Amino acid sequence: MSSTSLAPAFRPASPALRLTRRGRLVVFVGSLLLALAAALVFAQVSAAISDPSESTDVVVVRSDDTLWSIASAHADGDDVRDAVAQIQQLNDLDGGLVRAGQHLLVPAHG
Repeated sequence: MSSTSLAPAFRPASPALRLTRRGRLVVFVGSLLLALAAALVFAQVSAAISDPSESTDVVVVRSDDTLWSIASAHADGDDVRDAVAQIQQLNDLDGGLVRAGQHLLVPAHG
């Protein structure tokens, strides 16, 4: 009788991952760029959220109102052009056209 012995197959241990100096630099720069991109996205989102300390009022546009008349009524001595620009920015308006019944955010003064 012959006996056959099965020896376990020899597997060399996989060598630990070794990064060259250049490889470490690539990993570091890649991580840095990823962190920078995440910070930029966070900054964009934060900027998109309106500042809660800036208070606003809501005005309903009447049939005889214009953006200029609304801005001049809420300018409180400031330049009306600046008030128009603020109202346009608050309401994402491209031009100066408003329609009756439209709700507009205007900067609150006082």
